[in-house]
Amino acid sequence: MLVEHMLYTAGATDRVGSTDGGNTQSDYDPLEVKRKISIGSTVLPLEWHDHKVNLIDVPGFSDFVGELYSVARVVDSMIIVCEAKRDLDVGFDLAWEVAEKHGLARCIFVNKLERDNADYQGLMETLHARYGNRIVECQIPIGHQAAFSGVLDLLNMKVYKGKDRGAEIEDVPTGHLDDAKKLQEKMMDAAAEGDDALMEKYLGGEELTPEEVEHGLMEGTLHGKVIPVLIGSAASGIGVATLLDRIVGELPSPLTHPFTTADDKEMKEDPNGPLVGFVFKTTADPYVGKINYVRVFSGMLKADDHVWNIGHDKDERVHNLFFAHGKNQETAQVVWAGDICAIAKLQDTHTGDTLCSAKEKIKLAPVEFPDPIYRVSIHPVTKADEDKLGSTLERILEEDPTLRYTRDTVMHQELLEGMGDIHIDTVIDKMKTRFGVNVTIGEAKVPYQETIKSTAQAQGKFKRQTGGKGQYGDCWLRLEPRGRGEGFEFGNEVVGGSIPKNFIPAIEKGVRETMSTGFLAGYPVVDVKCVVYDGSYHDVDSSEQAFKTAARIGFKAAAEKAQPTILEPIMRVHVDVPDEAVGDVVGDLNTRRGQLQGMEPIAPGKTRVNAMVPMATMMRYALDLRSITKGRGLFSSAMARYEELPSNEQMALIKEYEKQKKEDED
Repeated sequence: MLVEHMLYTAGATDRVGSTDGGNTQSDYDPLEVKRKISIGSTVLPLEWHDHKVNLIDVPGFSDFVGELYSVARVVDSMIIVCEAKRDLDVGFDLAWEVAEKHGLARCIFVNKLERDNADYQGLMETLHARYGNRIVECQIPIGHQAAFSGVLDLLNMKVYKGKDRGAEIEDVPTGHLDDAKKLQEKMMDAAAEGDDALMEKYLGGEELTPEEVEHGLMEGTLHGKVIPVLIGSAASGIGVATLLDRIVGELPSPLTHPFTTADDKEMKEDPNGPLVGFVFKTTADPYVGKINYVRVFSGMLKADDHVWNIGHDKDERVHNLFFAHGKNQETAQVVWAGDICAIAKLQDTHTGDTLCSAKEKIKLAPVEFPDPIYRVSIHPVTKADEDKLGSTLERILEEDPTLRYTRDTVMHQELLEGMGDIHIDTVIDKMKTRFGVNVTIGEAKVPYQETIKSTAQAQGKFKRQTGGKGQYGDCWLRLEPRGRGEGFEFGNEVVGGSIPKNFIPAIEKGVRETMSTGFLAGYPVVDVKCVVYDGSYHDVDSSEQAFKTAARIGFKAAAEKAQPTILEPIMRVHVDVPDEAVGDVVGDLNTRRGQLQGMEPIAPGKTRVNAMVPMATMMRYALDLRSITKGRGLFSSAMARYEELPSNEQMALIKEYEKQKKEDED
């Protein structure tokens, strides 16, 4: 809604849309209209005081954090919108951390001052406690909660009442003058800190002009010393005009913001320099095709140019060059350094690729996206859906690097991984509405394994007489446990020709086939040595098939006597949480049979909890952690090892397997 009022105030649109009405400029995708939340980032340019400003509206929900990471890679500054309340939302923390990671200048826009429970002073106390003198108040609200009617701007000591294009400028009311002068002095202190020449003038007792204050604040903001705080209402449009003034006056432009190449070389954003463009977003549309959104960091990009995709060593022709205005497009002939554009129908270009000149090959580092944390299995509804699934997912994966799709051939499942349940739900919706592919989702199967703990031997004998040629195979097998992760080994100790050599491969094949389906609960068998050491054969009735069947019988018989057991995958888990949530998180991990490996501070007020946790208990952890920490906890996990599953858990798996087998037989 803030973006709606910014566009309207700047004259980029002729009306203010609403999320409830489903007609905003940034949330135009049918899924966004349906859910009333942003799912993807949207480029929305406007012009203000003879400057072009590229706004990019980014989803605030953590499931779509990939959009925040990709956009942070190509912008010069970030406006973090937060509510006027004492506690900061998780989205604020996430945006702040990403801005810090990318070294972005930022300002804070305090929203919803008109709400009944608005607590502007409480918020300022929280911000000052967290970030100290970096937080610089540049405005004061006029009126409180329902009486909020305008913004007192400390730069020019004027009050802006009304909204959008109809803002009225008034003098500072007498009742606000003392507070305004105190905060203005603090703002001047911060501005002087940003520039040595201003500091010298300020310490000499001279008052800084509004232009000098603005310059000092810009310098401080550029280097992260100053975080300006602006105020207003995204619902009514109060404070929007002064926000636009501050964007142009105090947030850095591309000309003041050098960029770094993949080999750590710093370059200026020079319109006359070599071409360097970075693809930060890709969309896949079944009708329009693929569209790549590009930030030009250096040089210029022209329609019908040939550009070099350095990541794929490919020449690409820029046929369709345009400026994006939400869902609308404006044809472009030339795009200069510092600007953002879109290119349709490039053949081999994706998010994270660098487009440059074939003569001067300059590469930018790709975006480092977080790994997926939530996994489900997907099942095509019909054969037609199955046929289209692969190509549909390929196109969706192109536009969402935080999504992962794998085929688990061992467990016979297709897995979709993302950043949370809402993320996965929107992908399923997108597959149906955009590509006509219907799938259902289920819980992913845990890749358990089976093995043995002791040595045992048994005979496998298969004999069948049917009137004609019979079937005869007889082998003695010895099973031995191997170390964890050592895999399968087959040995032949047959002497004296009790089994002809040409039947030995059939025995090994029978053993391997049996191992793929297990002997306890249908899971693959691992870390076993199998030796055939004796047996017998029949000159006429023996065959490869008979010995293969005999091997199956012998393997299962020996395994039953070799202390068979089920192994479960154990994950190495790192959970980053606020200090106040550590106890709850550790307690929850204990209920998941987790083994605590230690804790370490990672930032003021934040702790990393390290643990080894069974995969089976982590299937919905992304959702549970969000609930435990009110969305402030983050985690990552990686496969560590396999360990023996507790006996009661084994019995439950075996019973379920036998029940399913009986149902299949019936």
